Amino acid sequence: MATNRIERSPVAPPVAWMVSQEPVPYDAACALMAKRVEAIIAGAAPELVWLLEHPPLYTAGTSAKAEDLLAPVRLPVHRTGRGGQYTYHGPGQRVAYVMLDVKRRFGDVRAYVATLEDWIIDALASLDVVGERRAGLVGVWVRRGREDAASTYDKIAAVGVRLSRWVSSHGISLNVAPDLGHYAGIVPCGIRDAGVTSLADLGCSVSLAAVDAALHAAFERRFKCRVVQDTATTPGP
Repeated sequence: MATNRIERSPVAPPVAWMVSQEPVPYDAACALMAKRVEAIIAGAAPELVWLLEHPPLYTAGTSAKAEDLLAPVRLPVHRTGRGGQYTYHGPGQRVAYVMLDVKRRFGDVRAYVATLEDWIIDALASLDVVGERRAGLVGVWVRRGREDAASTYDKIAAVGVRLSRWVSSHGISLNVAPDLGHYAGIVPCGIRDAGVTSLADLGCSVSLAAVDAALHAAFERRFKCRVVQDTATTPGP
């Protein structure tokens, strides 16, 4: 007798979640990411989202142009393997390093980057801030002015990723209440005709803890998985 079989969609495994309370030096963060990525590839550790802040610094992605570093001695400059150009990191900015098996979850790098952007847009919406994409550009933007040709845009979140055997590292940086004056030392992401902004600059006074809660909820919705507290990694100062 024939038996009707019910096909079930595979359930995505949970993703570990870690928050560092003190600023983490950039080199230390990169070393930890590299170690965790290798462990994920080997099946020795779960995927991870790591939320942190850095001390004030600039990072140069693989497409960074020398002329976009306007003040070479203003802050430390770190060369990095992520995609993109120059950006700023510092206190008051929530950095999220995302270490996922992109092939298993997406099978496509563009879909992964788009989901990172959607994640930020969703989190901003829960804080009553409207974030948008811009055609041909990576990251999340806030519209200034009317919804017409006179509108201008400021960038509120940058996206830069790296893949090693399909496991991602680096991720996003969301401006909560950083010193926006530090962006004057670079051409952010190589874009000369747009500004940068933050939640504080937009009049949205919110704590990092509240931003983290918004990111947590939005991540589970957009990535369609549960997050759990990480127990495999202990970040150093």
